Amino acid sequence: MDGRYRNSISPGNRVEVVQKQDQRTGALTEGTVDRILTSSSFHPHGIKVRLTDGTVGRVKSILTHADE
Repeated sequence: MDGRYRNSISPGNRVEVVQKQDQRTGALTEGTVDRILTSSSFHPHGIKVRLTDGTVGRVKSILTHADE
């Protein structure tokens, strides 16, 4: 799923994010959303989130939803 729309992401989702230092390489980090940091409903590079392990990055793909 697309990580550019805030309404498709919620705490508890398993996602892949790209961290600031990995933007050039595109290396992805997998984790569970703890908090959504972007306040707008859309961001062209992905909604910024904090994962449960403290990692901050922009969502590139949503692996599972919290209710699944």
